[in-house]
Amino acid sequence: MSISAGVGFIALFGLAVKNGILLVSFVNELRHAGLSLPRAVYRGSVTRLRPVLMTATIAAVGLLPAALSNEIGAQTQKPFAIVIIGGLISCTFLTLYVLPAIYLRFSPSPGRKRSS
Repeated sequence: MSISAGVGFIALFGLAVKNGILLVSFVNELRHAGLSLPRAVYRGSVTRLRPVLMTATIAAVGLLPAALSNEIGAQTQKPFAIVIIGGLISCTFLTLYVLPAIYLRFSPSPGRKRSS
């Protein structure tokens, strides 16, 4: 565990939270529109599949050269890139499969939509 790996964990945590918030807020919007809970979770997960996969793929492909590098300065870049690439794989799986299952199990009541 190095400082650059710790920074990678912080960046990864931010990305995972962003994806989760986007998915849950979209499912809540669908529930406010009148969809049933299972239908809203399914449609929200399918609709958010492409943006989540695109975000993870672009970040992983962008960091791939840093993860494979053995040149000067790779000692700091490599742990950072490896942490993020490895974390993106598990983060994407958790966002697309585990988070909807948890939402179905512990779903809050939809409540009233706030006026903007």
